[in-house]
Amino acid sequence: MNNIPNISFKSKEGFTDIEFIPLDEIMTRVEKNPDHDPQKPHRISFFALLMVTDGSGIHQIDLKNYEIKKGSVLKIAKGQVHAFQKNFQYRGYLVVFTEDFVLKYFSKSSIDFISHLYNYHISEPLVKNSTFNHFFLEQVTKELKSEETYAQKEIVAKILELYLLRLERYAHKEPLKKLNRKHQTLFIKFKDLVKKNYTKTRNVKDYADLLHISSKHLNQIVRAVTLNTAKHFIDQYVVLEIKRIIFSSRSSLKEVAYQNGFDEVTNFTKFFKRNTGLSPKEFKSTVQG
Repeated sequence: MNNIPNISFKSKEGFTDIEFIPLDEIMTRVEKNPDHDPQKPHRISFFALLMVTDGSGIHQIDLKNYEIKKGSVLKIAKGQVHAFQKNFQYRGYLVVFTEDFVLKYFSKSSIDFISHLYNYHISEPLVKNSTFNHFFLEQVTKELKSEETYAQKEIVAKILELYLLRLERYAHKEPLKKLNRKHQTLFIKFKDLVKKNYTKTRNVKDYADLLHISSKHLNQIVRAVTLNTAKHFIDQYVVLEIKRIIFSSRSSLKEVAYQNGFDEVTNFTKFFKRNTGLSPKEFKSTVQG
């Protein structure tokens, strides 16, 4: 998987954390940026919704092909690998938004309900025959075109949050496909252990020992489910918790470091910058700005 490129959020001027892109514009953008080919597998560092309004085709997520047509919605989570088919003929929109957007504007209860945001490993990405895509797109387009810009970002966020909750409820009508039960069970146990112990240890071997399996076996399981390593999963979980505290509290960075299991602020700063490209101080200033 080392040859799969990581794609960060880049959008038109004026959009910093959310954008609604007509699909026919995707290839136009590629022509201007030939370094990124969306028809080849690439891992995204943001969330995306592929909404089909007409036509049909195939889209690949985590190296699996999904048949899509009018009314289909594909939920692509941060960290997943996806690819467009060559010369796709369907039309619609790609809604892209960052993790920071979710943490800043969505309620925590909504985030817990919307499984594909952080629990995509245990839910199917495809929702068929959604009946409320048009209403969602109509509402968002109307808001973005409005000359009244007061609280516009907040309103767009709530429209999206409500849509995702409805999508989640609708998706639960469809039974999940059978997955590798053994891998699934061990992965969920691993995830629960990380949630419980991440402030004490970020060491893969410690979690493997708690599961009574080898580190190699744990990595195989996590790769099978997420296409990434157990260490990557642990570190990304810790980054998420750090961001949540910075967003939701007035704690000093020293306090945030200690709350997340770092004895030294220097190590905390190095860890966060290695995983996000920003120091905690830089990230906090963007949040407050």
